[in-house]
Amino acid sequence: MTRFGPDDDLRGVQVDEADMTGASFRLVKLDAVRIDQSFLPGARMRGVDLTEADIDGAISGLRVNGVQVEPLIEAELDRRSPGREQSRSQDLAEQRASLEQALRRWEAHLERAAALGPGAVDVSVDGEWSTAQTLRHLVLAVDGWVRYGLRGVDDAFWYAGLPFTEYEPEVGRFGVDLTAEPSWEEVRAAHADRVSQVFAAYDDLAGTDVMADAPRLPPWAPSGMTSPVWRCLGVIVREHWEHLRFAERDLDTFVARGGRASGVRG
Repeated sequence: MTRFGPDDDLRGVQVDEADMTGASFRLVKLDAVRIDQSFLPGARMRGVDLTEADIDGAISGLRVNGVQVEPLIEAELDRRSPGREQSRSQDLAEQRASLEQALRRWEAHLERAAALGPGAVDVSVDGEWSTAQTLRHLVLAVDGWVRYGLRGVDDAFWYAGLPFTEYEPEVGRFGVDLTAEPSWEEVRAAHADRVSQVFAAYDDLAGTDVMADAPRLPPWAPSGMTSPVWRCLGVIVREHWEHLRFAERDLDTFVARGGRASGVRG
């Protein structure tokens, strides 16, 4: 086991794709540390100082000072975004209404970004996805969950869809080009087309047994996993709400900094 102590200067060290399962940190200074696209299930933090820490991620079962956090966070996010709560509904009409509300918010966000001038939709803040990249990711989500999964389309994926980081090595098998640089007009058109296909799926599935398992799931789903139809569509609605939150956050940061940004998330 490698041990580092007080005589080791590890400031600014970069750790990429390392397996640190079971590692322990004691009396370690982690001021301004940045942890991206990493996994901390079952992590234990005792006596830590998280003053002004900023956390975005999956928090199911997370406890802070003995309090289950997720229900509190979800309730506050629902309060801030009327309609978001229905994204978790098993009722397709409620889901659809939630998606419509999310899309209205998206349009307001895009109008705000456009008002900042050409290229604002391509701005990356603190290494996060730009607005254009986020829409490309939403296209890929629809391609996987609706076109490939529910519709059974084998050639389902747009060439410029953007996957989550862990799945990047696999997308070439489905005709997705990670080096693609589509125009903003192409991105908008692709996203509008996929949204129309989601609404068509809601129309076609009305009155059917949405509790039944979907015919198949996206290629990135774990082997043997099943999911009911309603949940597959709900993923798309939640994706639009969650990524909207990130996009609005980053645009706020961009404006607050007077238009300064850097990096592209990998």
